[in-house]
Amino acid sequence: MSDAAPGRIDPEEFRRLGHRMVDWIADYHRQVGELPVLSRSGPGDLLRALPEAPPEQGCGEAGWDEVLADLDALIVPGLTHWQSPQFHAYFPCNASTPGILGELLSAGLGIQGMLWATSPAATELEQRTLDWLAQLTNLPDRFRAPDGGGVIQGTASEATLVAMVAARHRVAGGRDADLVAYTSTQAHSSIVKAARIAGICDEVDGTTRNGRRTVRFVPTDDNLRLDPAALRAAIAEDIEAGRTPFFVCATVGTTSSGAVDPLPEIGAVLADTGFRDAGGWLHVDAAWAGSATVCPEHQGLLAGLEHADSYTFNPHKWLLTNFDCSAFWTSDPEHLTAALGVTPEYLRNRATDAGGVVDFRDWQIPLGRRFRALKLWFVLRHFGAEGLRAHIRHHVALGEQFENLVRQEPMFELAAARSLSLVCFRLSGPRERANAEGRALLDALNAEGQIYLSHTTLPDPVDQAPRFVLRMAIGAAATTADDISQAWDRIRALAAQIRRAGTEPTA
Repeated sequence: MSDAAPGRIDPEEFRRLGHRMVDWIADYHRQVGELPVLSRSGPGDLLRALPEAPPEQGCGEAGWDEVLADLDALIVPGLTHWQSPQFHAYFPCNASTPGILGELLSAGLGIQGMLWATSPAATELEQRTLDWLAQLTNLPDRFRAPDGGGVIQGTASEATLVAMVAARHRVAGGRDADLVAYTSTQAHSSIVKAARIAGICDEVDGTTRNGRRTVRFVPTDDNLRLDPAALRAAIAEDIEAGRTPFFVCATVGTTSSGAVDPLPEIGAVLADTGFRDAGGWLHVDAAWAGSATVCPEHQGLLAGLEHADSYTFNPHKWLLTNFDCSAFWTSDPEHLTAALGVTPEYLRNRATDAGGVVDFRDWQIPLGRRFRALKLWFVLRHFGAEGLRAHIRHHVALGEQFENLVRQEPMFELAAARSLSLVCFRLSGPRERANAEGRALLDALNAEGQIYLSHTTLPDPVDQAPRFVLRMAIGAAATTADDISQAWDRIRALAAQIRRAGTEPTA
């Protein structure tokens, strides 16, 4: 019987194949700006091209010519290229050299950092890098050790869920309480999804099966920010009815328009209504905009954050750290870990039992954890604070550039105030016509594949009817001023064709 381990890593084979893959990635980034941003594939194209059964015999190193050829021929055409300089559809998903290398090292080390004991360096590096990030963004002291602390979640959606579960534990414990959560009508869909997972509501409109509303969507003001007066009235109404307000999620940088909820006023409402005295939890979601607060001039976005119990933003969106890496801080680790901690006998160890270490498996939904802190650590060391600030300022300047182009063109108008590098704009004119032309413009742009934009609907300031709005979300690491000018030229040209033709561009 052979002593060979069939699956072990052969260092020399890894070296050879690794060099080939690094070369492939480097070539991809060199040419990504020349590829169609939006995939040209149709539904089922890749499924039809792939064998239905897995290979019985592995190809080994000798077969990697074919593997890489299939990567080029089958996989790349089915990709939408988030790193393209003309990707402006959603908030960015930055990749960078140190981020990619950190991801590679994490995979190469192959550790699982669920407990401090399973790799102390994984836990302590994460603690330190989250402390660094808290310093760079000037977070309140309450989010830092020893009273608070930070952890890397997979996404802001996961962060919202763990915050909500912690809030439920702090307010209700094991009691059968009639809980109510609050967020704005402009907040991210992950909030109601978290409420459904946590058993707070059943339906996407925030109601339970008996029709009772347990997630309340608070109206916004003229600037699309959560209205503190409306929040106050909703909380008072629920308390009067015998219900238990337990969770509020405020947003710094909403997905649709980049609106920033007024945290100081929200904090005052929560103090005045008794929400805070009853243990209610304020969570702040700054998934995209939080990255901008590495710049001192944008730290005012977080004014009032001292009222919050938890806060999250995604370095994987706009801070050059590869997906997934969502930074989450709380001022109340005790209730977080009480809500999420489960310790079977097979996880017991001396370090945990002594109480002198942090086990991040108790700060998240899954048990297992990848070594995500490596890529964030690499990014912080490679770029430094100055490099990260330059990166953010570059994109904010590009947002200003695009905003000015829109202002100068009578065929278009701004649909909301520019938020950092996000510009919401629409065709001018009567609403129904402008809505139809906007849809046609978006379809035409994305059908060409050279520029990728997305849309939203925002309320008309006159009668609150929905208006179709285009979103120019600038944030790809490779985007330049020339890319913005080229995108605008094509947007304007197609829009002129659509307006002349009535509905569609000419061939």
